[in-house]
This record gives sequence, structure tokens and C-alpha cells, in this order.
Amino acid sequence: MISEGTLTIGDIARAAGVNTETIRYYESIGLLRQPAKPPRGWRRYGPDAEQRIRFIKRAQQLGFSLAEIKKLLRLRTSENPRTCANVARRAEEKLSEIDAKIRDLQAMRTVLVELADACPGEGPGDKCPMLASLGA
Repeated sequence: MISEGTLTIGDIARAAGVNTETIRYYESIGLLRQPAKPPRGWRRYGPDAEQRIRFIKRAQQLGFSLAEIKKLLRLRTSENPRTCANVARRAEEKLSEIDAKIRDLQAMRTVLVELADACPGEGPGDKCPMLASLGA
């Protein structure tokens, strides 16, 4: 196990699969604590920094915004007995958003399939059903 405060920003970036600018950005918006800089040398991060970055990246993959992730991170360290219920509520809200996006994408797909089926595949652009439906 890596001891506390032994990793440089480059080490953490490589271990977490991000670039150093990402880490600096996370620090600037309060998602990651920036370690103190010693009088000589580089700031050193502990292994908890890598874990936190992985949490952030995984939450992003699930569709959470950085603002939402910041709230989840606060809940993660909360000792409030209702914390888990709050996380579940946020997950349900995210699921509702994802379901709405899926419905929108399915509707767009349906229209595009209909337009593609209506296209004869040849002819001038001013006779193209897809371009005409877009108002071009």
C-alpha cells in the first residue's frame, strides 16, 4: 500500500487514467483537495486522491454532472442516517433524466428512419425528402 503523501500529480494522473489538467481543474472547483506545497519539491497526494478521482470519473460515466458529483461526495462523507436515502433519491432523479433522453433519442431515430426510407437515393438536392423536411 502506498503511504500518505507520496504521489506526485503525475503519479495520480497516470494511476487514475486522467491528465494533470483534469486534476488541477477538480482542485479548482473543489472536487479534490489540493495538498500543501512544501518549501522545496512538489505537492504530494495520498492514495485517497486516486480513489476520489476514480469515483468522479465513474459518476460521470453514469451521467452525473460535476455539480451533482460534488453533492454526492458530500453525502459520501456524511454521517446523517438519511444519507443513503438521499443518494437513492438522486439516483432516481438521474434515472428519470436518462429515461427522458432515451425517449427523445427514440423519437429522433423514428423520424430519421422514416426520412431515410423516403429517400430515393438519387436526384438533385432540392428534391431530397430529408433536406425538404429540414426546411433546407
